[in-house]
Amino acid sequence: MNDKRQNDASTGKSIVKDFMQLMKFTLSFTVVFSSVVSYLLVPGTTFDITSVLLLFVGGLLVTGAANAINQITEKDTDAKMKRTASRPVASGRMSVDVAATFSVFSAVAGIFIIGLWFNWVAAGIAAFSLFLYGFVYTPLKKVHSISVLVGAIPGALPCLIGWAAGDPALGFGGWVLFSLQFFWQFPHFWAIAWVSHEDYTRAGFKLLPTTGGPTKYAAVQAILYSVILIPIGVFPFVIGMSGWISLIVVTLANLFMLIQCIRLFNDMDVKAARRVMFSSYIYLPVVLLALLADKLS
Repeated sequence: MNDKRQNDASTGKSIVKDFMQLMKFTLSFTVVFSSVVSYLLVPGTTFDITSVLLLFVGGLLVTGAANAINQITEKDTDAKMKRTASRPVASGRMSVDVAATFSVFSAVAGIFIIGLWFNWVAAGIAAFSLFLYGFVYTPLKKVHSISVLVGAIPGALPCLIGWAAGDPALGFGGWVLFSLQFFWQFPHFWAIAWVSHEDYTRAGFKLLPTTGGPTKYAAVQAILYSVILIPIGVFPFVIGMSGWISLIVVTLANLFMLIQCIRLFNDMDVKAARRVMFSSYIYLPVVLLALLADKLS
C-alpha cells in the first residue's frame, strides 16, 4: 500500500512538473512580473493584493498558453536540441492533444480573468500577444531572422497589458515601458542565439541578424539597440513617472548593457555572448524595480 502511495505521489509530481515545463513557468513568471510592475507604475494605482494576484494569475495563464502553443509547434525541432529535448511534448511524455487542451483552457481563463476584473482593453492586448507569439513569431523563426523583431512585440506587450489594466486609455507611460522592454530584447535574443548557435542551426532556426552566424555585424546590432535604450531610459524621469534615483539606476543599467555588447564586439566568443545574456537577465528586474521603488518612495 505504501509503495502504491509513493508511486502515485511520484506520478503526480511528474505530471505537475511536465505542465510547469509546458508553460515554461520560470519564463512566464518573469514575463508576468513586468506586467504587474507596469500596472503598479500607473499614476494613481495603489497596491491591492487581490488585483495584483489576479493580474499575475491571468497573465501567467495567457503566457503559459502561448508557450504551450510554441512547444506544440516546435515539438520536432525541440527534440533535436539538447536544451529542449526533455520538454514534455518533444520527449513524448505528453500528447499534443493534452497540450492543446491545456493551452485553450489556460488562454480562455486568463483572458477572462483580466477582462472581467480589469478591462477588455488589457484582455484584448493579452489575446493579441498570445496570437502574435504562438501563430506568427513561432513559425517565422524557421523562415527569417525578422522573427526576432516580430517576437519582440509580444515580448514587450506584457508591460502594455499591465499598464492598460490600470489605465485603459494607454497613456504615454505604458508606451515608454513597452519601448524599454522591446529594445532590450534584441541584445538579449541575439546573445542567446549566439550561445546556442549550433543547436539552433541544427533545428533550422534563423535568429541571428546575419546568415553567417555569430559575426561582427551581429555584435554591432546588439550595440546599436543597447545605445537606443539609453535615451528611452530617460523618459520615465522626463514624464514624471519616476525620480532621480531610478534615473541614475536605469542609466547605469543601460550603460552596463552597452559595455557588455561592446565587449562582445571586441572578444567575439561565446563567453562574451554569455555575459550579454546574463546581463540582460539582470537588467529587466533591476530597471523595473528601480522605477517602482522610486514611485513608492
